[in-house]
Amino acid sequence: MHRLLRTFTALAAFAALGLPAGCSSESASGAKEEATVRGAATGSAGPPEGTFWVDPDSPAARQVEQWRQQGRTRDAEALRRISEQPMAVWPAGDDPAPDIAQAVRGAAKENRTVVLVAYNIPHRDCGQHSAGGAGSADQYRSWVDTFAGAIGDAPALVVLEPDAIPHIVDGCTPAEYHEDRYQLLSEAIQRLKRQPKVTVYLDAGNPGWISEPGKLTEPLQKAGVAQADGFSLNVSNFQSDRTIKAYGRTLSATVGGKHFVMDTSRNGRGPLAGDRQDAWCNPPGRGLGTPPTDRTGDPLVDAVLWIKRPGDSDGPCRGGPAAGQWWPDYALGLARNAKAA
Repeated sequence: MHRLLRTFTALAAFAALGLPAGCSSESASGAKEEATVRGAATGSAGPPEGTFWVDPDSPAARQVEQWRQQGRTRDAEALRRISEQPMAVWPAGDDPAPDIAQAVRGAAKENRTVVLVAYNIPHRDCGQHSAGGAGSADQYRSWVDTFAGAIGDAPALVVLEPDAIPHIVDGCTPAEYHEDRYQLLSEAIQRLKRQPKVTVYLDAGNPGWISEPGKLTEPLQKAGVAQADGFSLNVSNFQSDRTIKAYGRTLSATVGGKHFVMDTSRNGRGPLAGDRQDAWCNPPGRGLGTPPTDRTGDPLVDAVLWIKRPGDSDGPCRGGPAAGQWWPDYALGLARNAKAA
């Protein structure tokens, strides 16, 4: 259900940041922990005012309760670092309405904003761990219409199609699908923006994957980023806050100054060191990153978010379950290695 990144042949370094090549790259010494961002963003047309919704019945919340009942109080207390934070909802690919409706109802009770991920583009993930998606362009249009309609008048932030644009850039998605994908993404942005309180961020991968941000400029433009509120970075990846922000500023300057949001759910200790095969897939020793907030202190960063739900597996690697399945032991490791606030 959840997206994954494929490990590709090492890319040229992002010179301004001194990054090693490869989608799992990091500096040799590892990313330094950074202080939690604070302060209100200025000049932003980003997510609606207020805090994001925390799901009281998330897998993490249920795990906390189970461990408490089993007497694993220390583990339960550690896992609260996940269960008490807002995380994105990834609605089902067959019918997104029930998942969205449940989230919207919960958020409405607390006057909060729900974070959603639209992830059902045809030919999704190039047939890899998160393969699937709508069976045709018309099916996808219908799915997006249902997705948007289920939001209604509720405030929502939508991350649109993780990996869809980067997979065009790296050549993983066959060329014959490119124009249809651009058209579908553009239409999806327009449909979602018809909802009065929805902000939309078109995914742009991460700096360890497409190391030269300029390669994303034309594809993002073709996909309609001008009509979106901005783009998203680092979804389900581990690049450090500092790296993402520098990359995002460079990319923003090429697409009309668009703002961006960034996934910090598992980047507290940066990516796995070295250019390693499958470094993106359940890498050991990672930790929770900056807690979600829409008050970032950065005029270009509309929000830091936990888009990838910490504890959900990247796929059947390193002993993990299928992609998107809850993995309590991995979640506990992330919590214990959490970035210092």
